[in-house]
Amino acid sequence: MVNPRARKESTLKPVVKRHILPITIAFIVTFIGLFGSDVQLWLRFDRNAILSGEVWRLFTGHLAHLSWPHLTMNLLGLALVWGLFDRHLPTKRWFHVMLFGGFGISLLLLVVDSHLLYYVGLSGVLHAMFIVGCLYDLRTGRWDSKLLLLLIIGKLLWEQWYGPLPGSEKTAGGSVVVDAHLFGALMGLITYIIFRRADKRSVAAHIQP
Repeated sequence: MVNPRARKESTLKPVVKRHILPITIAFIVTFIGLFGSDVQLWLRFDRNAILSGEVWRLFTGHLAHLSWPHLTMNLLGLALVWGLFDRHLPTKRWFHVMLFGGFGISLLLLVVDSHLLYYVGLSGVLHAMFIVGCLYDLRTGRWDSKLLLLLIIGKLLWEQWYGPLPGSEKTAGGSVVVDAHLFGALMGLITYIIFRRADKRSVAAHIQP
């Protein structure tokens, strides 16, 4: 007779393993939120601090948030992106998307948006993940992937032309840096191209005599 508890654990482990990345991110950002503003000030993207040598902020700024509603909104976004696209890439590659995307966004904010002093939030990274997932989804021939891509492009154009979406700043509890979304989408496109080229080289290496 099979132990029901053992059966439950054997079923649970693959699920946890598959979703370990968003679970870990959710835990980290919530943990940071619980520590309050002092820790967030130490982690946020801070132009002057970064230029003074605190380079970790290029990464950690994406993990800090303005408020609990801001954090909740981004966690819901993470759940949405993961639910739509996680099947297209292994966890390791999704981690690379987040890491490379986050670093690239911060670097572009540092270089291009010279007026920006501070930035926090995961939304830029979510845009990178969305673009990568959507482009992989397009390769499957799904009609809705085209619609999703058009929607995200439309959103980015709206933000660049008119500013943040109505209500987004009130929900977040502060200013929305729309360039972070644009830079996130750009980093997503670059990451997708890198992955595709790496895949093609891998296939070519395997078929060579």
